Amino acid sequence: MRSNVTSCSAWRLYAILDPSAMRSGDLIDLAAAAIRGGADVLQLRHKTASAFELLSYALRLLPMTRAARIPLIINDRADVAHAAGADGVHLGQDDLPLKAAREILGAQALIGLSTHSLEQALVARDAGADYIGLGPIFPTPTKPDDGSVGLALIGHVRSRVQLPTVCIGGIDQTNLPEVVHAGANCVAVVRAIGHAADPESATRDLKHLLVQ
Repeated sequence: MRSNVTSCSAWRLYAILDPSAMRSGDLIDLAAAAIRGGADVLQLRHKTASAFELLSYALRLLPMTRAARIPLIINDRADVAHAAGADGVHLGQDDLPLKAAREILGAQALIGLSTHSLEQALVARDAGADYIGLGPIFPTPTKPDDGSVGLALIGHVRSRVQLPTVCIGGIDQTNLPEVVHAGANCVAVVRAIGHAADPESATRDLKHLLVQ
């Protein structure tokens, strides 16, 4: 197994930092809380930021993730990930093709691809993704136009696609046990941390549910 895939296989809790899905406060403070709570990887997602703004955030986050020895992934923007020296990029189905992102970032970068079906997951595997995002498992306001794929898809994909699979979409403390029971061993959360009154405790609670 490729070293990138092996490193992604150790992830359990993937925290997405998105200013549009925060209760209040500062994105950098949220990142610090998620790190203290035990997040295994951070993704910076800021759909409305300019490249300059996104790079500024990334450069502030990178020393934190380096100190914690966890990866920093940039959503969508391979150019910003490269400029910041981040660990990788996460791409959507309509973003830069994975091959082009790999040319920009190099062989050691972590590249994930969002998938919404078994067919897309198989394509991502064959294209050289290091991990896939799978969802939305449940309906979520962060992706209001995407229908949920449901719990059953988790087992189907994991039985056919030998890549680390990060389940995402409407997952929180209340439904996480269902997701784990369906076969997930890594989940991504946005609002479950960003909207929490105590993001550090919320992160810790989610991580506990994933590793118990």
